[in-house]
Amino acid sequence: MSDSKTSREGSLEAPTRHPLDWQSTDFYDEESLNQELERVFDICHGCRRCVSLCNAFPTLFDLVDESDTMEVDGVDKRDYKKVVDQCYLCDMCYMSKCPYVPPHEWNVDFPHLMLRAKAVNFKNNGVSLRDKTLTSTDAVSKLASIPVVDATVNGLNKNGWFRKALESSFGVHKDAVVPEYHSKTLRKRVTPMLEQHEPKAAGVTHGKVALFATCYGNYNSPELGEDFVKVFQHNGIHIELVPKEQCCGMPKLELGDLESVEKAKQANIRVLAKLADQGYDLIAPIPSCVLMFKQELPLMFPDDPEVQKVKQAFFDPFEYLFLRHKAGELKTDFKKSLGDISYQVACHLRVQNIGLKTRDVLNLVPETAVHAEERCSGHDGTYAVRKETRSAAVKIARPVVRKVNQQKAEHFSSDCPMAANHIADLSEAVDKPKHPMTLLKIAYGL
Repeated sequence: MSDSKTSREGSLEAPTRHPLDWQSTDFYDEESLNQELERVFDICHGCRRCVSLCNAFPTLFDLVDESDTMEVDGVDKRDYKKVVDQCYLCDMCYMSKCPYVPPHEWNVDFPHLMLRAKAVNFKNNGVSLRDKTLTSTDAVSKLASIPVVDATVNGLNKNGWFRKALESSFGVHKDAVVPEYHSKTLRKRVTPMLEQHEPKAAGVTHGKVALFATCYGNYNSPELGEDFVKVFQHNGIHIELVPKEQCCGMPKLELGDLESVEKAKQANIRVLAKLADQGYDLIAPIPSCVLMFKQELPLMFPDDPEVQKVKQAFFDPFEYLFLRHKAGELKTDFKKSLGDISYQVACHLRVQNIGLKTRDVLNLVPETAVHAEERCSGHDGTYAVRKETRSAAVKIARPVVRKVNQQKAEHFSSDCPMAANHIADLSEAVDKPKHPMTLLKIAYGL
């Protein structure tokens, strides 16, 4: 058998991610973009391995199958956007399915091609007021978390008449789960709890952590920060908050608004790099935000040493705890078993290539069994909220919901609170999901 790459279906090497050449002139050239879309779509059409991952691929294959030629050359290039609009950049096709990713010579990076198409569309056409508002998480959260305003917003979001009006006027689906806002933010709750602990290095961890609260963690799920602090301090890890932060930029990345991503990067990296220089390890409670600093920004700014420094200092929270456990520095003085846990593994956690560290840590609790479901929730940041994509988000979530309903576990959990709430809302077996860190806090009896 020949050893040439063209003689085999796919690459046998580990995937290699090339930097995103988003500042070049060719990146925004529509003719060049359409040529690359046609090339990659043709490869996808011939393979079809990713058909079950999300709605982007069924949309593409329907366009092909319904065309006059039943090939990609029969698809109107104006319809390429229909495929792009269904991609929410979960990266699972690249990381788990596609046999033609680099270093294979066909060099297929479907998510980054979709990101390029989104960036070209954003530059040429802008976005709707709804999409601009939904992705301006800092501005919206600060306004909605003002005392009294937060209660008003939360009340309106639970009102059926208001939600119908919001759907018809603004395009936010009336049945979609929308986050609550809290005037007592994570920062306000956590600051009085912080204690001084003598850092103790263990393996690659320094035992001194700075928590990047994130927009969602600070304004929408502030109690989660309390659980983080309790668990980390119980394990003798010094933890404090990143002194200043903006949105990580993931919502704007998904719009293709790369200039806004760069602005967020300039604000955050300066602060985070300084903390890394001071010996802090960095964590965040939301997988998408961790991924932004570990993968997306380093690929957008490969020559920025500060970005690469932050990448090296950033950990998923349970990755961090498991590394401490391997070095003998994680306490196992659990006071309570957790029983069966139905656990949805968030896509932006899976693509970090760290394994199921949340499951592994929770399995340390006696009489606890974690049933991991490695399928997408279909939520994304706004995909399950927008009127035009809500039905697809529900369809993508159905296999996970079916498993959760069948398991009827004592707890349902996901590292992504938005995914957890989306699945819980669709499930008959879940009342209120619990974040894995909350479950660990319960197991410790804290």
